[in-house]
Amino acid sequence: MTQRPQFPGMASGGGPGLPASALRGVVDLGALAAKPQPASAAPAGAGSGPVPGDAGAAGSGSTASPLVYDTTDATFDADVIERSLTVPVVIDFWAEWCGPCKQLSPVLERLAAEYGGRFVVAKLDVDANPLLAQEFGVQSIPMVLAVVGGRLVPLFQGAQPEAQIRRLLDELLRLAAENGVTGVAGGGTPAEVPEPPMDPALAAAYAALEENDLDGAARAFRDVVAANPADTEAKLALAQVELMLTTRDLDADQVRAAAEAGPDDVRAQISAAELDLAMGNVEPAIDRLVSFVARSAGADKDAARVKLLSFFELLGPDDPRTAAGRQALTRVLF
Repeated sequence: MTQRPQFPGMASGGGPGLPASALRGVVDLGALAAKPQPASAAPAGAGSGPVPGDAGAAGSGSTASPLVYDTTDATFDADVIERSLTVPVVIDFWAEWCGPCKQLSPVLERLAAEYGGRFVVAKLDVDANPLLAQEFGVQSIPMVLAVVGGRLVPLFQGAQPEAQIRRLLDELLRLAAENGVTGVAGGGTPAEVPEPPMDPALAAAYAALEENDLDGAARAFRDVVAANPADTEAKLALAQVELMLTTRDLDADQVRAAAEAGPDDVRAQISAAELDLAMGNVEPAIDRLVSFVARSAGADKDAARVKLLSFFELLGPDDPRTAAGRQALTRVLF
């Protein structure tokens, strides 16, 4: 079965989701938890509020289960802040009159069950609980925040596509794991979260690659990149396939002999480096081109430098050999 490579990432900038990596530990809710809540904070008849998992919760639009429950101004400390010390709590700010809320809330509830209790959903009616709505600066709903270990992580505002919500939840769970918040609500074990379906065009490209049809795979990946230039996965896969195409008909002995005979021949050095890279000899490939850059000038020097940069992109920024190679290149350039 075709397996796609894993590429971490999150929405950023002004899009529907905020990168959790940029918000780690931004807001500590300890002050809010310590603030005394007036008796009037709870809506009439609410009493002490529903306890997570208490089937006695009532009210229009309310839900009570081990994974999804209502919270109030009066019970927020126990429902959300204390609970977030063991399991991530996703806060769904909603109101009865809000149409998009009625579309979003069932999605969050279903995902809470699908993710097997790795997070819980606390629903907060902003009309019935104005104090917390004001504390969190809620100006429009639906609005979704999370609390992990007593710290606030903004997620998104407005109804969002389910695929985007899943990406944000996955990042939230990674953040929670990094901070030791790995509990499971409901007493169960987390269900395996299925990978989102692959784009059909991308799947076709990988299928061609599995069949060793490099030319077909390259065409398919190029089509994906042309349709979506921001598709990092397709661009990386295309670079890998193009390297395979470049080196598949090379005679290794002849390439290495040509490189040895022509130390100042940029094409011979690049071919030998590409062959090494394709065969998994990453450090020798980088060292060869760094050495060539150090002793060459002009167009040849620039060609080797550009090829090195393409190697770094192919390896990815997290590969330690990328960092070492970039440092070596910088030293010979400057």
